[in-house]
Amino acid sequence: MMLSASDRAAIRAVADELYTRLLAAGAVPVETEILQPAGPLLDLYGEDIRARAYVTADPGLGEMMLRPDFTVPVVEAHMRDGAEPARYAYMGEVFRRQEDPDARAREYLQVGFEIFDRAAPEADAEVFALFSDLLAPLNLRPATGDIGILMAAVRGLSTSDRRKAALLRHIWRPKRFRALLDRFAGRAAPSPARAALLDRLKSDTPEALIEAAGPLVGLRSPEDIAGRAAALIEDAATPPIAATEAALLYDLLTLQAPSLAALAHLRGIAPMLPAITPAIERFAARLEALKARGVNVETLPFEASHGRTTLEYYDGFVFTLAAADPGLPAVASGGRYDALTAHLGQGGSIPAVGGIIRPELVARLKGAI
Repeated sequence: MMLSASDRAAIRAVADELYTRLLAAGAVPVETEILQPAGPLLDLYGEDIRARAYVTADPGLGEMMLRPDFTVPVVEAHMRDGAEPARYAYMGEVFRRQEDPDARAREYLQVGFEIFDRAAPEADAEVFALFSDLLAPLNLRPATGDIGILMAAVRGLSTSDRRKAALLRHIWRPKRFRALLDRFAGRAAPSPARAALLDRLKSDTPEALIEAAGPLVGLRSPEDIAGRAAALIEDAATPPIAATEAALLYDLLTLQAPSLAALAHLRGIAPMLPAITPAIERFAARLEALKARGVNVETLPFEASHGRTTLEYYDGFVFTLAAADPGLPAVASGGRYDALTAHLGQGGSIPAVGGIIRPELVARLKGAI
């Protein structure tokens, strides 16, 4: 939908108001370049980011992207020269490529807030409570989750490191994750193409198959191809994930309940999957911190799979605040991304959490546009 000049001005006014209130909450203003180096984003997201971002080439700087997100450049700046603890607020445009001309906006304003602080449960509660208070007049629906619990469950499985790594890699792709889990748990047979390839690999060596295939096309070396073939054979010989562990993981994927009830359920299954115990205790500490800030944790919705289709750097608490219209994106969203600070920190790391608000949606819900 095209916005008029007056609509854009109204959205900017809403963004200015939100930004001012974040600064009043103790944040320091921060600015980032609109044109970002593509390297860190590609390292973080892989080639998939190209389908969601505008990519260009600069003669001197190499491959660049129009800013798809504020968090990565803010983290880079903080890890380079930021103080600790720190709170930042920002406001500006982000750009998301859309294949469908009638899809969501390609360019829109974001207002955001990021906390770098080692008091993790309290920082989680601070961000969520602040956003809830800012947007309270809109009567939005909250939803929360914790990617860290699911990641801990995967890491605690009694299966090969290779299979655990594959599941962790696809946590943010629910359909692919479920397909892998079904196969690793023995609930789904390999695809016909995979089964045929395994039969060929069992009857001949990878080197012989490579030689029979003719000239190599692409970037993979014969050693890469042979290594992949060996991995396929190793995986085929790996026993299925234990039925009890698989059942617990399936249960976790579907867990939806008010937060206190979800905590009780998780504590009930923890003895059968002990690896999730530290993540559960972090969840419990977060609920205490939220309660201290006036959030009703008895009714606060929790979904163990919440946030699995958002940005891939979240590794703990995640949340959204959404309007009643399911066709609208979340008005606000955010979460914890501790591992991202280590990834971008050049040897350093600090727990971090943040979130963004979409001023255009706030303006629409207020009737300003």
